[in-house]
Amino acid sequence: MIRFTDVAKSFGDQQVLGPIELDIPAGGVTALVGPNGAGKSTLLTIAGRLADASHGSVTVGGLDVAKTPSKKLATVLSILRQENHFITRLTVRQLVGFGRFPYSQGRITADDNIAIDRALEFLNLESLQNRFVDELSGGQRQRAYVAMVLAQDTDYVLLDEPLNNLDMKHAVAMMGQLRRAADELGKTIIIVLHDINFAAAYADRIVALAGGEVSHVGTPDEIMQPEVLEEIFGTPMQVLRDGEYPVAVYFR
Repeated sequence: MIRFTDVAKSFGDQQVLGPIELDIPAGGVTALVGPNGAGKSTLLTIAGRLADASHGSVTVGGLDVAKTPSKKLATVLSILRQENHFITRLTVRQLVGFGRFPYSQGRITADDNIAIDRALEFLNLESLQNRFVDELSGGQRQRAYVAMVLAQDTDYVLLDEPLNNLDMKHAVAMMGQLRRAADELGKTIIIVLHDINFAAAYADRIVALAGGEVSHVGTPDEIMQPEVLEEIFGTPMQVLRDGEYPVAVYFR
């Protein structure tokens, strides 16, 4: 479980997040949704210890994020930020190998290579493993970064807008692979999404933020209601049900 207790974040005199009281259960996929500036990425980066909370605490799997030694936390929790830049030219395999650093400290072992091979296979990157990352397409590069996170082999995986800059085909493929990671590898996936329809199709639960506070928490069916979506996004929306998943449609 990830537990947020009275979590708040301020910049100077401006409070941009919180106070947040929220429990995210272990297992499955949880989507964080909401309009721009709602606090989704801020909440995720605090959980991943990439940012400090101004107030309150976060525990992941019972570990206090702020107090747990980095080496130990990195074997339980991994996070992929929106922007990832490596100055050194790396092959895909070398990049994925960075996910093993908490265990290898940079000296790759046979066990590390097994984990790297498994992540490459899971993301269908075997044929690209010797290519340089800067030679890849946007979708291939994003898969490589996700493979790096999976190679870290943590129970909790935090992803901040991994669909950024992906076209529809690659976004669907990425969400399918993350869904498989939860189902087949037993990962707890927490993902920031802009598109509510991806959340409805692939997530087990949705946490909606608005104005820096938790607005709604529920299953996709509970969140995908016109009145709920209007409260979250501040604009009228229609929900269509044609097939297995509900689909939200903005209208003017």
